[in-house]
Amino acid sequence: MSDNNLIEARGLSVRYGRKMACDELTFTVPKGRVVGLLGHNGAGKTSLMKALVGLMPRSGELSVMGLDPVRQRVQLLQSLCYIPDVAILPRWARVDQLITLMSGLHPRFSADRARALLKRTSVGPRDKVKTLSKGMVVQLHLALIASIDARLMILDEPTLGLDILSRKSFYEMLIDEWCDGERTVIISTHQVEEIETLLSDVMILNEGKLVLDISLEDVDRRFVALSHDAVSADRIAAAHPLLRYRQQGETVALFDGAPSDDVAQLGRRMRPKLVDLFVALTRAPELNRSSA
Repeated sequence: MSDNNLIEARGLSVRYGRKMACDELTFTVPKGRVVGLLGHNGAGKTSLMKALVGLMPRSGELSVMGLDPVRQRVQLLQSLCYIPDVAILPRWARVDQLITLMSGLHPRFSADRARALLKRTSVGPRDKVKTLSKGMVVQLHLALIASIDARLMILDEPTLGLDILSRKSFYEMLIDEWCDGERTVIISTHQVEEIETLLSDVMILNEGKLVLDISLEDVDRRFVALSHDAVSADRIAAAHPLLRYRQQGETVALFDGAPSDDVAQLGRRMRPKLVDLFVALTRAPELNRSSA
């Protein structure tokens, strides 16, 4: 395993009975990255995350921080944080009791750091979980998890059901207080547009297949979006773009790779948005063909 990679997978597959949730995935995740894991419901995101933390049996090769997630799970969890999409804190507990509990459960948990992080929120040390709003509970959970001296954090739909202000506060705390250029975060989310500016990399799953694994820098190099007028529509369509869509009143065509010079001259190049790229790569093939 490379010293720079926290995760290395080769031919990784996860099954639920006859269903192939993750199908022959091969990828690496370096240290110091913020990775968006995108996909529709049922695409395999949660199955992949569970395999990474040793909660799902899998086939193929998988190394997380140099460890086997199943055979060496206790050792792995000393340097890995995981918040699943159904994470629950005991409603009867006070915040200060949870901090005391975490201090006894995890050798690398810092109670002082948890208290400092909670000062960024409206959560008080004597508050009971049952009195907190959903957004406050999520912030409390992040503060507890981010107080573990770990190298990898895995978040499965961490802000699901929260209002936009709560989501913004959550991600601000995550980026400001946990990401330091060495640690890596993997975030599964449907809120593509909200987190695009936070990400360094994106992985897109579609029906168990990894259809894209790329840095945001390379997205701009590889994919080309051309805004064009109605007169050029037929010639643009003949070049078979991945997707055609409307943006700010303009028609835009998205290409994988630079189109030919004569096609490029028909429009104005724009920066492709991650949400449009996601739609282009996860739609049914017949829909892609009909839009071309």
